[in-house]
Amino acid sequence: MQANQTVTAAILVIGDEILSGRTKDKNVGYIAEYLTRMGIDVREVRVVPDVEEEIIAAVNALRARYTYLFTTGGIGPTHDDITADSVARAFGVDISVNDEAVAMLLERIAREDLNEARLRMARIPHGAELVANPVSKAPGFRIGNVIVMAGVPSIMQAMLDEVAPTLQGGVPLVSETVLVNEKEGDVAHPLRLIQEAAPHVQIGSYPFFEEGRYGTRIVVRSRDPEAARSVASEVEAMASMLAKTREAAHKTS
Repeated sequence: MQANQTVTAAILVIGDEILSGRTKDKNVGYIAEYLTRMGIDVREVRVVPDVEEEIIAAVNALRARYTYLFTTGGIGPTHDDITADSVARAFGVDISVNDEAVAMLLERIAREDLNEARLRMARIPHGAELVANPVSKAPGFRIGNVIVMAGVPSIMQAMLDEVAPTLQGGVPLVSETVLVNEKEGDVAHPLRLIQEAAPHVQIGSYPFFEEGRYGTRIVVRSRDPEAARSVASEVEAMASMLAKTREAAHKTS
């Protein structure tokens, strides 16, 4: 990969409980923020049910499109935890109980308690590397550019810490936020002109209503800190001009 090439990622959330609303996802935002700090752009998020064919289709589509694919959920001991099997099928490899994964489980589970259900957590696709789990010991794994992690937030976060040093990051995005005391509709046209003049800088507008007044937060993002600051300065100048125009109109009304 060339040094100036953008590093991208997708997140695949797996689980019927997410789609039904019984469980609220707490992983996507954490992963996205974590990767952004590393200079890895999260470009897509999908949520799929515990259906093997849908998991396989999503894994194959996303791993082909992005530098990395991170999955969460479906690697526990129950019958509906089918992520490992689905990923193995997506890569066309066999899956079986991994001795190293068993040893990890035995750090927390007595051998006599390592029943068939718990052994499911040691079934790893052939050719995959284990991702350590310092919280509950049942590992995740990485195969190709796919990183498979648990759905429990505390465990997922620990796994992400384990795998992060092995990832290739990019140049992080720098962001500048300008608070404009104008409605979004009033800033839209001048903001579009600023964006057209700086196509390589990302500009987002986010309206709000706080303490009885409308306003817009303008967020400028770029991998070039000087470009971000320059465009943010233009936005500040635009905000000042709009404020003066509004005040003048108010005095003459």
